[in-house]
Amino acid sequence: SPGCDGVVLGGHGLFTWGETQRECYSNTLTVIDQLGQFIAQHVEEKGNALFGGTLSATLENQRELAMDIFPFIRGRVSARQRMIGSFGSNVEVLRFVNSQDAQKLAHLGTSCPDHFIRTKIRPLFVAWEPSSKLSGLRQKIDEALRSYREEYRQYYDSFAAPDSPKMRDTNPTVVLIPGIGMFSFGKNKTEARITGEFYTNAIHVMEGATALGAGKAPEELPQAGPAAKTQAFTVHANYVALPPSEGFRIEYWQLEEAKILRQPPEKELSRRVVVVVGAGNGVGQATALQASKRGAHVVIADRDADAAKKTTEEAQQIAGKEAVTAVSIDIRDREAIRKAFREVVATYGGIDILINTAAIFPSSPDGVIQDGQWATTLDINVTANHRLAEEVAKILREQNLDGSIVLTSSANAVVPKRGSEAYDVSKAALSHLVRELAISLAPKVRVNGISPATVVKGSTMFPRDRVIASLTKYEIKFDAEATDEQLRGLLADFYAKRTLTHQPIDPEDCAAAILFLAGPESRCTTGHLIPVDGGLTEAFLR
Repeated sequence: SPGCDGVVLGGHGLFTWGETQRECYSNTLTVIDQLGQFIAQHVEEKGNALFGGTLSATLENQRELAMDIFPFIRGRVSARQRMIGSFGSNVEVLRFVNSQDAQKLAHLGTSCPDHFIRTKIRPLFVAWEPSSKLSGLRQKIDEALRSYREEYRQYYDSFAAPDSPKMRDTNPTVVLIPGIGMFSFGKNKTEARITGEFYTNAIHVMEGATALGAGKAPEELPQAGPAAKTQAFTVHANYVALPPSEGFRIEYWQLEEAKILRQPPEKELSRRVVVVVGAGNGVGQATALQASKRGAHVVIADRDADAAKKTTEEAQQIAGKEAVTAVSIDIRDREAIRKAFREVVATYGGIDILINTAAIFPSSPDGVIQDGQWATTLDINVTANHRLAEEVAKILREQNLDGSIVLTSSANAVVPKRGSEAYDVSKAALSHLVRELAISLAPKVRVNGISPATVVKGSTMFPRDRVIASLTKYEIKFDAEATDEQLRGLLADFYAKRTLTHQPIDPEDCAAAILFLAGPESRCTTGHLIPVDGGLTEAFLR
């Protein structure tokens, strides 16, 4: 036909032409746009009748319930290897998961090879009657997962050839729950988000197919051919899924396997979510930056929003924008802690490692510590650590994965001195709290700490007036016009001379010890404190 603008071949795609390359390209866009408008019109006409109509309603507290169940799902799909999560609940997703045909259509799998390289052959659909209190959902997820894993093994065994790559993880990367939405997973946040976007596109394909459906499917499907006869395809409501044999051939394609094998090895903290409290400055900042270098997804938690923003930007330069986020936290307020952890769950699906470096050193012009200061010191340096551990433990229990907590004590915990009683006592209590928590949270969660000597560099506990007071006390000469860091350097050098190594304790030294304790290299260590004091003989173990 001379007036024809293009040809659509079933199972192949769109062909267009033109007098020039530009005209051909323009015709392609025009035809695609016209096809999109045609499908959109039918989708709109179908309305709530899409996918067989509505079976379930979106729960009013859907977002809260999603955050409640997210760590549980993440833990279950991470049974073989840890995954980072993403949550989606846009209109298209909710319309699909709440529909009559969602379970059947989801089980058929996707029709586009580009999709299931990330989404796998099919998602996990949890057949659950929505309830505002998550009644029975955990049990339904476990039951659905057992079936999914067994089906995946059968799928692999049915089509694997002697030279096929080894079977990959049998856990799903997409989980659909009526009344709540879609959870997607990947080795990092970007992959988890893209996996969700791919399945949303798969929903759009099913949406268009079902909207255009009318009557019975033809006896010979246009998608059929030498590679797969009509009988190999499954059709539901005009949606034609890719045959499992073709799906396997693409998912376990040797070239795809070669691409996977060429990927760089994962880093020490890859796939882990690390929350660093007090990450705006000093030891916390150094720990967050080192964790980013080691592959972690890092959460910068601090009360100082400006400092947190600066650390976040630095860490994002190392690990990428989606691998680092910031939350506001006040460790004296349990509700603020819960809210901060809730934000972490919403972003990554859970928490693997909690590190706290936040503390205060009380002071006064006359050296007298009032009752209020004493109480505040113990609240921030001791009780706040207990609050943090209690709240993160709830998430870690839901995940049922190995977790780690690292707290920051001090050499002062065992070295008594005049004038720092409140601080010293608080750190002694914290050291013992590490041991208590190690017992109460075992065996899944390890709890350790570090005991650094004085860290002056970058510390908010050493404002200019305190540094000058210390320099004066120790009769160290200094220039009143010197910068804060120059003054801190003089004080740090003085403290260093009191140690065996004569090395100032830098934030990076503490960060290295913290991350050793937090990571898999110390998997058999819990209830212990590592000194980072340059060799302070007064702090030797007794």
